[in-house]
Amino acid sequence: MDIEVLGALVVRENGISITPTAAKPRQVLALLALHADRVVPVTALIEELWGGEPPRSARTTLQTYVLQLRSLITTALERGGDGTRTAKDVLVTLPGGYQLNSDGGTSDVREFDRLAGLGYRAMDTGDHRTAARLLREALALWSGPAFADVAGGVQLDMETWRLEETRLCALDRRIEADLRLGRHRELLAELTVLASRYRTHENLHGQFMLALHRSGRRGEALTAYQRLRTNLVEELGIEPSGALRALQRSILLADPENAADAQEETARPARKRLVPAG
Repeated sequence: MDIEVLGALVVRENGISITPTAAKPRQVLALLALHADRVVPVTALIEELWGGEPPRSARTTLQTYVLQLRSLITTALERGGDGTRTAKDVLVTLPGGYQLNSDGGTSDVREFDRLAGLGYRAMDTGDHRTAARLLREALALWSGPAFADVAGGVQLDMETWRLEETRLCALDRRIEADLRLGRHRELLAELTVLASRYRTHENLHGQFMLALHRSGRRGEALTAYQRLRTNLVEELGIEPSGALRALQRSILLADPENAADAQEETARPARKRLVPAG
């Protein structure tokens, strides 16, 4: 089974799609696919579908959606010539929940986690070139927001937010690696877009300021700081962190090396201040 959730939901068995078009069976499959090879409790599926006010028929209706998914799986198994398994072997009923068996197939989330983990370890050893490459490969697995074409409920909304946080963490470290490799000019266009989208993300703004400063655009770097400060005060009621203020002072002193040190200090505490525009 091949599973993609980092963008549109795509689940294939034997190369044949088992992704339903109806909204609620699609939600069920999305949650099962994200947690493939693990049991998803019935309670979690019910909460995903109906929130805190499930109908009395919730369990029966959920079973109907599972039967619909198994019908799609049966068709895929038959068309793929797989006579060794049944739909109940692929979508298994277990005590308290259901489990989607990937049978050793691919998952873009697992591959993202694997590549990102290797990238982080490369960063920790100072191999910035390898880190940048691995993290770029990890980020390339994303074709859009997670579950982009699924109308999510409580569970999927929470998972979408979690996955977006992991994407931003990988993006942050990849940009850090590129900056350490002296690619500040190449980063400017990307960071311009990111600073506009994530109006209160301190580390992305710190990286933007550093890239501008190293590109000889000191005034624009200071303007970026003032824009961030305004957004933080107006939207969150807080001032920039001490580390980001230190970065601003370093830029005012026109010392790019000190600015680099200050920017590194900005990285860890600043990532939590995240408010996408729009």
